[in-house]
Parts: sequence; structure tokens; C-alpha cells
Amino acid sequence: MKIQTPKIQDLVNKINSYERLMRLDKPIGILLLLWPTLWALLIASAGKPDWIIVLIFITGTVLMRSAGCVMNDIADSQYDGLVERTQHRPLPNKEVTKKEAYLLALALSVMAFALVCLLNVLTIKLSVLALFLAMTYPLTKRFFVMPQAYLGVAFGFGIPMVFAAVTDAVPAVAWLLLCANVFWAIAYDTEYAMVDREDDLKIGIKSSAITFGRFDVIAIMLCYGLTLALLGLAGYQLKLSYAYYVGLGLAACVALYHYYLIRARIRAKCFQAFLGNNWFGFFVFAGLLAHYLIRAH
Repeated sequence: MKIQTPKIQDLVNKINSYERLMRLDKPIGILLLLWPTLWALLIASAGKPDWIIVLIFITGTVLMRSAGCVMNDIADSQYDGLVERTQHRPLPNKEVTKKEAYLLALALSVMAFALVCLLNVLTIKLSVLALFLAMTYPLTKRFFVMPQAYLGVAFGFGIPMVFAAVTDAVPAVAWLLLCANVFWAIAYDTEYAMVDREDDLKIGIKSSAITFGRFDVIAIMLCYGLTLALLGLAGYQLKLSYAYYVGLGLAACVALYHYYLIRARIRAKCFQAFLGNNWFGFFVFAGLLAHYLIRAH
């Protein structure tokens, strides 16, 4: 009896390629999607979220971020091989075919939609718009000078969906949080775009790093400031306690540290700043959690 080691190895390699195509080996994107969703879950439920809804949104976030990455790589397949940072991705490397990528994106989207179908009608309706945003974001890099703003809407659309799922309505504070997320996304994704700026200029891809030009660092810090101001306004409207503002203060410290990292526009440090946005999102969440824990006692 022959041992089918080569076939098993081929399967392992293919699974590994799918994992990299979905960017599961780089969870920062999941976290940047997840933090605003968790902010909304705490606020919409007044600090007492239904754990079934929490599980649905966490799982859905992972699925949709993975689907979004696959869609992005399909749209960028003709460019990724020309960019230093992306030239070894599965599609330009021919590890995965476009047909396989389309099928994977479809499967992930269907699974995410199946989860949403466990929620109310308003959330299901909003999920259709969320899918549209995820599918069309990669195309905005062809013509829109600020695709990072579109990304902010796409990445933050879990916020109104959460409010819809928990309260069956989307109050004004949900849109305020979404606006805050747009400015945050412009800040962190411009840091990310600064890494690829030279390559993007060569191949004609649009980005905020190119649009802002020599004012990129100032623009990033302004976006951080607007994010914190809008989050502060949301806290004021919700009458949140000092604990929340301590969280915002710590997030502001993260933003100031990022200024130190990006001011010289060194690629590695810009990427380090991008990754550090996980802490920005975490501190806002920690402030909210502390507020509700204190209030509960």
C-alpha cells in the first residue's frame, strides 16, 4: 500500500494558500474591523450585550474581512505582482486560480449572510449594503483620490448593523460613531498607503498618501484628532463617565506616538504605526467597558 504523502502535502499547501489569500495570517485587519463593532455592541446594549449577537458579529467580521481580502486580491491581481509588498501573494504567485478565488469569496459571503439571517429584518437589509461596500471598495482605488474614506465606511458598517440587531433601529449616535471610524480609517490606512506610495504612483493606483502628498503626516494627525473629537462627542451625548475619557486619552497617546513613527516617512515605521492602531481601538473599547463596569457597581 502506497502512502499518499505528496497529495496530502498538496492539500496542505493549498489550504495554506487559501489562508494567506484570506489574510488569516495577518489578523490586524480583523481587529480594525472588530473594535468599532465591539464599541457599538457595548453602547447599543448599555454594557450588557446578548452573547449570541456578540458571537454572530465576531464570526461575521472574520468571514467578511476574509471575503473582502479575497475580493481585493481578485481586483488587484494585475497590479499585486508589480508591488514589492504584495508580489508574493497567492494570486500573482499562481498558487490559487481566479476561479478558486471567486468561489472562496462567494462561500465566505454566503456563510456571513447565513449568520445575519439569524437576526432581524433591518439588520439583513443593512447587510446587503455592507456586502456592496465590501465588493466595490477595491474598485475605488482606480478612480477615487481618497479610497481610504470609502474603506472607513465599509469597515465601520458593522456599527449601524449592531444597533439594528440590538435595538431594531439606527440612532444618530450610530452614524456619529461611523463618522469617527471613517476618520480613523483614513488615518491608519494612510499610514499603510505610505508604505506603497512609490509603487502606487508607478502603476497608477489612487491613495490618500498620494493625495495628501507632503501634507500626509499633518493630515493623519488631523484625522486622529477628528476621530477622538467625534468619539468624545458621542460620549458626551451618551453621558458616559470619566472612565471612557481615560480610554480616549490613552488612544490619543497612541496617536501621538504614531506621529513620532511616521514623521520621517520611513516605510518600516509607517507600517509599524499602522499595526499599532490595534491599541487605539482597544483603548477606546477598554474605556467603554470600564464605564459600564463602574456603572454596574
